[in-house]
Amino acid sequence: MELSQQLSPQTELRQLYCNHHGWLRGWLQKRLDCLCDAEDLSHDTFTRILVGRDVSAIREPRSYLATIARGLVINHYRRQDIERACLEALSALPEPIAISPEQRHELLETLYEINALLDGLPTKVKKAFLLSQLDGLTYRQIAEQMEVSVSSVKKYMYRASVHCLSYKLESQMSEQAMPGQNSPE
Repeated sequence: MELSQQLSPQTELRQLYCNHHGWLRGWLQKRLDCLCDAEDLSHDTFTRILVGRDVSAIREPRSYLATIARGLVINHYRRQDIERACLEALSALPEPIAISPEQRHELLETLYEINALLDGLPTKVKKAFLLSQLDGLTYRQIAEQMEVSVSSVKKYMYRASVHCLSYKLESQMSEQAMPGQNSPE
């Protein structure tokens, strides 16, 4: 169903929301098994549309909403996995560490940034990099654990290093291109 092009963008978005929010929330709840998370991701879906797309250009609203929501669900589960892994790692430490909510938030944000930085790398490259950088394993230990050759580990590490350096250079260039946008308000 194509939304009328005679309506204002706010009216089109309101109409899209009224017509499909209930369906989207149900669709999300089936995938998340949690009404609260389904409601949050439903609203996040419409927020993405609000900032990123001309609503009148949407030809298949439910398909479009499901595509956006599917990406949000994937990110939701990734964040849960990262948080769970972090908590498991903390619980496995020999001495209990009491961290403040602020420290926990900073730690999780750092882990999310690392995950985003490594996103797009092949699984073996990402795993080798994390085993080296987080677990402190040697290339030989990584090779044994991953059941690959040491030269493969070297190639994985080279690829991950180039990827990280490229990411850092791109970040620095974008900061220089937009100096006023990164300053605290």
